[in-house]
Amino acid sequence: MFDGRFREQLEKGMKPVGSNLGRTGITADQLTCLGLAFSVATAVAVAGGRLLLGVVLLALSAIPDMLDGAVAKASGTASKRGAFFDSVVDRVSDALVLGGIAWYLGSVDGGHAPVLAMAVLAASLLVSYERARAESLGYTARGGLMERAERIVLIGIGLTFSVALVPVLWVMLVLTLVTAGQRFAKVWRQASAELVRPPRPESRWRLRPQARRQQSPTRSRHRRQGAGWARRARTRP
Repeated sequence: MFDGRFREQLEKGMKPVGSNLGRTGITADQLTCLGLAFSVATAVAVAGGRLLLGVVLLALSAIPDMLDGAVAKASGTASKRGAFFDSVVDRVSDALVLGGIAWYLGSVDGGHAPVLAMAVLAASLLVSYERARAESLGYTARGGLMERAERIVLIGIGLTFSVALVPVLWVMLVLTLVTAGQRFAKVWRQASAELVRPPRPESRWRLRPQARRQQSPTRSRHRRQGAGWARRARTRP
């Protein structure tokens, strides 16, 4: 939802910041690695029960994630390799943070609570896979109720109010599965539109004369016979 409505405005706002950071020599890959380091620290803090510290580190991990694309565009170093690296690191960061939450829930609540965090992780990976696979096939699969930005915000709320952590994870799971369904339906409609669209036949009258003769041998033979009759009629005494 955030990606579809506010991504363009955010990128415009981050453009001057990216230009200033690019002049300092910081690269987009370095910012991506910094965000990953903060995600590792977030996972460790949350797993150890220091939830408020985890919220701060989670917010810090989101800042480089917002800036790496702006730096890459401002410095002219944007590339498919960088986009691939950033996407992989985002998935690793999600796994680390939700893994830390699962560890915390296992040590505090026990039971099946850690499975809930892993279910949210599985659903979020499905959403990301749908987009990646759709774009590799030439379709669009962006958008949905629960994208990465919304997941980070809800995780921050759940960590701030620990009593609401499990209900927040349930909300995340439901909305993430809804997002997966939305993206599946979006790609399905695009692919179905291509199937029902009949191929446009090539008009015979637009072909060159040689091609028309090749397609109509009977007509060409009749023309040759008519020309022969006309020559014989002219040569008769």
